[in-house]
Amino acid sequence: MWWGVFLIALGSWAELATVIAPLLMTYILTCGTGQRLTDQRMAATRPQYADYAARTSGFIPLPPRAGKP
Repeated sequence: MWWGVFLIALGSWAELATVIAPLLMTYILTCGTGQRLTDQRMAATRPQYADYAARTSGFIPLPPRAGKP
């Protein structure tokens, strides 16, 4: 969502400085509190979640990885 708002609002070179907001939000969600805390909570309450997390990408939708044989 942050990247979409940034692209819609981008109209001149001066507004390019606002790229800091989507970059910061992406960093926080992927490396900070977002994904890490959710993964920890889900793994503690749902035993199958570890297998699911191992075969799916964490933030960017990608095709699933091959499962364990």
